[in-house]
Amino acid sequence: QHKKIRDTHKLIMDITQTMDGYLRQEDWRVNENSNIAYSFSGLLMHVGGSVIANYTLHNLYPPEVCLAHENGAFHIHDLSMGIVGYCAGWSLRQLLYEGFNGVCGKVESGPAKHLDTALGQMINFLGTLQNEWAGAMAFSSFDTYLAPYVWSDHLTYEEVKQRIQQFVFNLNVASRWGGQTPFTNLTFDWVVPEDLKEQNAFIGNTILDDPYGTFQEEMDMINRAFLEVMYEGDMKGRVFTFPIPTYNITEDFDWDAHNAQLLFETTAKYGLPYFQNFINSDLSPQDVRAMCCRLQMDLRELRNKTGGLFGAGESTGSIGVVTLNLARIGYLSKDEDEFLGRVVSLMDLARKSLEIKRKLISRNMENGLLPYTQRYLGTVDRHFSTIGINGMNEALLNFMGVTIATPEGRRFALRVLDTMRNELTGFQEETGNLYNLEATPAEGTSYRFARIDRQLFPSIITAGVEEPYYMNSTQLPVNYTDDIFEALELQEDLQRKYSGGTVFHGFLGERLPNGEACRTLVRKIASTFKIPYFTVTPTFSICPDHGYIHGEVEICECGKPTEVYSRVVGYLRPVRNWNKGKREEFKERKAFSVGDDLMVSPVPSTAQARTW
Repeated sequence: QHKKIRDTHKLIMDITQTMDGYLRQEDWRVNENSNIAYSFSGLLMHVGGSVIANYTLHNLYPPEVCLAHENGAFHIHDLSMGIVGYCAGWSLRQLLYEGFNGVCGKVESGPAKHLDTALGQMINFLGTLQNEWAGAMAFSSFDTYLAPYVWSDHLTYEEVKQRIQQFVFNLNVASRWGGQTPFTNLTFDWVVPEDLKEQNAFIGNTILDDPYGTFQEEMDMINRAFLEVMYEGDMKGRVFTFPIPTYNITEDFDWDAHNAQLLFETTAKYGLPYFQNFINSDLSPQDVRAMCCRLQMDLRELRNKTGGLFGAGESTGSIGVVTLNLARIGYLSKDEDEFLGRVVSLMDLARKSLEIKRKLISRNMENGLLPYTQRYLGTVDRHFSTIGINGMNEALLNFMGVTIATPEGRRFALRVLDTMRNELTGFQEETGNLYNLEATPAEGTSYRFARIDRQLFPSIITAGVEEPYYMNSTQLPVNYTDDIFEALELQEDLQRKYSGGTVFHGFLGERLPNGEACRTLVRKIASTFKIPYFTVTPTFSICPDHGYIHGEVEICECGKPTEVYSRVVGYLRPVRNWNKGKREEFKERKAFSVGDDLMVSPVPSTAQARTW
């Protein structure tokens, strides 16, 4: 009886602490995810998520997994949504052919016959499925699959742009629980992929006589419209954070096309796109669709998940992510064998947690907790279990006294990654499930690990002066170099080891002078380096009255404070919304320069809507 009273009292105290921590903004986790604004909806998510996280950790996982997470040995991501999957790439082809329907008691719609209907169904689909998954939702081949609808509707360019504008605005409304914008990613083929060129297109569920290869002109209209909308931003010139666009850079990419100029002007201004390098990396364009129908895969090798960190190919994705705290391993280890042994041991514990989660998600689907996932996916057999790393640079500093930029540090980092890849291959063969290695974004994890480690091990080396943090995955120290090509050279071999998602962010102090300079830079990176994914990311500011200002300008000339934007781990958010660790990282970041040959002409500070 006394124990029940004590437990009840503790529960009430925990709820009070959770509520007060949010309302008074005393808990750093209020800003853990910069996509969630301080709001009543954010409070609901914070409190509800805390309950789900606590339940998942203590009731569904064994004590050793729970302890490893709580003491910071590793981090189980998205515990606040711990009973559902992490991220998913959906088949746009399936949605267009079958419509948005099939869940008992819910409004149903048949296959879309017009572009505006198709885009509306995509918005409803992404918004609905976002509430059944913790992370990013993705569609591939957006331009290829929608091009026939433009042709069938006999749309003018202005009509296409109006529909795309409605689509983008609707995707940027904070409609997800927690006051979030749905986290969405779209992949654009730009030119019709080889595996779809001769495949007959369809509208609604009617198969056309014409293959997708005949609709390049309509694809160009879609790409132009999307880029113009993204370039112009909202009524105040504020960037549209979502959907994150990924562009496939293939051998037949037309660098001189009118749309290419627009793509690189938009990139120079906002740095929105991810570039998926199919010219000089280990990726193949067909991998985007390879897993939607291939159930029998060779588990003796690791497959590359396309789409970067926040995208995924059709009908694939990740059921969950566990990130290892390498900095602590480096601090505790005496030699390389001990270091690798600790990594393998933690990986085995991570595998145990991911196998439990996979069964849990499957059971929740079957029991009706995830009705739309059950309808459009039916199985998570094609989804990866993801293991990532954080703080390799600090691990090397604590373990060997060198950074990851040194030959000695890079050699050992590569050895660690190879060891992890071998272990993951073994996991696949043992379990029959897909595993991959990710350069985890770790928006909050890099700060959480460093805070815990400073408390437990006061002499441990971390990054940061006022606030501690660890460098993401195997990234260079943020203040190591301002030479983007030196950084690419040092990162190339490391980034190619990740099968699950990685990206090189080209952080620039301010925008490139024009699209021509940006095109030259992107082309040089894609053709010279084997980096699979990369961005060009300028820092910019938004004045509430005067709109876009290039560079980090905290006070506009008019005297009003601005919103300073940069990419936090992978998506654009105002720096003031970042958690303390990420703000410290931004403060220490040395922006890249790209050489005088690219910096050829000035640009105006305030952007005006441009006629292309």
